[in-house]
Amino acid sequence: MARTRRPERAQADAASLASLKAAHGTTVTVCMPARDEEATVGHIVATVRRNLMEGVPLVDEIVVIDDGSTDATAASAFWEGARVAAVDDLLPDLPAGSGKGNALWLSLYATEGDIVCWVDADVSNFHSDFVTRLVEPLLTDPGASFVKGYYRRPLWGRPTGGGRVTELVARPLISALFPELGHIVQPLGGEYAGRRSLLETLPFVQGWGVEIGLLIDIAAALGVDVIRQVDLGVREHRNRPLEDLAPQAMAVLLTALRRAGVTPADVHSTLLTFDESYEEIEVPVEVRERPPMATIPEYRAKFPKELSA
Repeated sequence: MARTRRPERAQADAASLASLKAAHGTTVTVCMPARDEEATVGHIVATVRRNLMEGVPLVDEIVVIDDGSTDATAASAFWEGARVAAVDDLLPDLPAGSGKGNALWLSLYATEGDIVCWVDADVSNFHSDFVTRLVEPLLTDPGASFVKGYYRRPLWGRPTGGGRVTELVARPLISALFPELGHIVQPLGGEYAGRRSLLETLPFVQGWGVEIGLLIDIAAALGVDVIRQVDLGVREHRNRPLEDLAPQAMAVLLTALRRAGVTPADVHSTLLTFDESYEEIEVPVEVRERPPMATIPEYRAKFPKELSA
């Protein structure tokens, strides 16, 4: 099978995209799941609001899903113009969930846009071109349903070296089990956009396996040809120490194994590791999944036209 080529980096024209969006009657949401990201979330919200809402009417809403922050994340986002929704306030009658994927899943209920563009809230060098590049294929190419950003990832002052879980876990897994996705540069990257009509039909892994799960499920359902990639240049964010990455790596591993045919009963979802004194510790890893949002009655009531179309 021919591999999808990565597009060349070209300047996205926000004004032209806004005109195209208006002509098609399409709405665009920018959404950030956030936990304790006071230092960066306000800048991201302000940049989108000033450049892509007040400057050029490309984005219709900015929503921050606050996942239990203990700092001023919610206040910073609200102050800069975002609508803030707390995870615990969304669909409270459902069983409680946890993790990034749970926040992303709930964001489908909390938002309105036909196109949902997700951005990680810890990006320190965010610029509005992140959004314009991600939504451009969805506004200009009817065959595109999902868009992943790719970028160079510095690590602690060095120009490369970021994306350690991607390089050590995700890429080997994809190469071995899902080679049709081998051309995806940043399979775990947190900057991506999709059509609501697709996203609402997908299950969401609640924890850190959400990105690889969505990618595999979309390719399985519609084929890799609906996935596009766009060059976002350089992405700088808060890099975690190595010991914090093991639970993420395990979540990615278990998600990929599940989609390769290993059932949940076949795998152990607790990470066994050691502290500084070499005492064994157990770290639970969130691998539960939320069902497609389109199956949730409250969501169907909120979006009846879209779901019946």
